[in-house]
Amino acid sequence: MSEETEPNVCRPAELPSENRWRRFWVKLRRNKAAVAGGVLLLLYVFCALLAPVLFRGDPAAPNLILALEPPSFKDPLGTDELGRSILGRVIYGARISLLIAVGVIAVGLLIGVPLGLISGFFGGKVDFLIQRATDAMLAFPGFLLALALVSVLGVGINNTVISIGISMIPLYIRLVRSCVLTVREEVYVEAARAAGTRDGMILLRHILPNVMVPITVQTSLGMGTAILFAAGLGFLGIGVQPPTPEWGAMLGSARAYLFNAPHVATFPGIAIFLAVLSFNLLGDGLRDALDPRFKI
Repeated sequence: MSEETEPNVCRPAELPSENRWRRFWVKLRRNKAAVAGGVLLLLYVFCALLAPVLFRGDPAAPNLILALEPPSFKDPLGTDELGRSILGRVIYGARISLLIAVGVIAVGLLIGVPLGLISGFFGGKVDFLIQRATDAMLAFPGFLLALALVSVLGVGINNTVISIGISMIPLYIRLVRSCVLTVREEVYVEAARAAGTRDGMILLRHILPNVMVPITVQTSLGMGTAILFAAGLGFLGIGVQPPTPEWGAMLGSARAYLFNAPHVATFPGIAIFLAVLSFNLLGDGLRDALDPRFKI
């Protein structure tokens, strides 16, 4: 089959399951950028899980005698304005950022995916109402919507997760709906309807598994966006609050020391950059590996 005539990513692959997964792993391994992103992501997960082992001490405990110390053998990344180890705060910050990213994606998936399935499968007035509400949410840029929501709900980790998660919901609704519109016309769906299968079972057993590919890709990309949004809110002072070691909040408090102690802002910024980059590289690799239109 030529590349132009192969099914799109929202349709089920024609290969047997075993061959399909083998092909996926081969394509993913050959994507050097995706492998690099995956390795970098595993490093962040490793730091998040083993933070108490990698850094022994309290990352929030101040020591003004050591304030704004440059990188040294004792403190490889230096100290901040309160004498706290930047290395320890960056390591513990990985735990906070990944926790926020997982929570945000959970909110987007639990609300956006069911609404997208219902909208695309049933159509009619239900589809109209859901899509108009989605249009209203998409009228705001994602970060501005999260900013407005967290301003209403208040600061803190939980409200940050809820606010950013709500801003992700319309993306999942539109993505899932577009795929459902394609999958619901397949022969096996029509056969299930003719056999008297209930709509709920058709959605769960026949449609949802065949829209998981774009959902998986969007999840990887969305986690990078969630970390970036959380850092932006923390930088503005309305996200995760000090002394919690969150990268955006660390950047916000380091603004006053950019010239006399640039290391205070440099290393949290690098941590944010590499975390977002790892999710984006992995997401692009998953898209290429899972899309049957891309050849090995």
